[in-house]
Amino acid sequence: MRLFRLGPDGFYAVEDAAGAVRFLYSDPFDTPPDEWEYGRVVGSDLPSLLPPVRPGKIVGVGRNYAEHAAELGNAVPEEPLLFLKSPGTVVGPGAPVVLPPESSDVQFEGEIGVVVRQRLSRATPELAAEAILGVTAACDVTARDLQRGDATFARAKSFDSFCPVGPAIRIAAPLDDLDIVTRVNDEERQRASTRQMVFGIADLVAFISRMMTLEAGDLVLTGTPSGVGPLADGDRLEVEVSGVGVLANPVRLWKARHA
Repeated sequence: MRLFRLGPDGFYAVEDAAGAVRFLYSDPFDTPPDEWEYGRVVGSDLPSLLPPVRPGKIVGVGRNYAEHAAELGNAVPEEPLLFLKSPGTVVGPGAPVVLPPESSDVQFEGEIGVVVRQRLSRATPELAAEAILGVTAACDVTARDLQRGDATFARAKSFDSFCPVGPAIRIAAPLDDLDIVTRVNDEERQRASTRQMVFGIADLVAFISRMMTLEAGDLVLTGTPSGVGPLADGDRLEVEVSGVGVLANPVRLWKARHA
């Protein structure tokens, strides 16, 4: 089952097992999925898709795949390496990833995003798994040159449009058996499975909840596999996660707006 957020008004809709997409009458963060109430069929042509979640905060996890840590010359951390990414980075399917003039080395990092359904604090992995609404495709776009020069990741990770998310949230996904593929201009650049993660998804969410309370709608980026690389003006970026679909975004240079 996939959960979409439809433009222009931000209504939620659900694709059922038969492939029909229906408006969701329930609040997906207030009501458990098995109690959702559905409305009429949306139709064969979906309206424009918005980011499927509007997170209050985005928590990133660094070096959660051993091969990615190695390709950047880093050791695998003994416990999850956390950073925060501005919520203003979020864009939806089809929206451009904008290359800012402050960086000459903007890179893609395809990731599995985890959407939290309910408030979570100091949870066990079992409680954390129960509090997850589902997973989505995301890209932790990073200004690598700025990241190398800063003591923290905040600036390099938080330019507007640096977190495309979508096209949907896969509800009740098997957290320990998901695949992720990243493509640039139809060329596969990354491929991995959650089985290759250093820290599993439920363990990550539980660990994060020890340091900061997670709220409904918060987004956890679970780390990127090896194969990261630069983006250029005119590129087409795709991130695909099992059962979620393909998140596709064009890449554009920043241009000043004139009155």
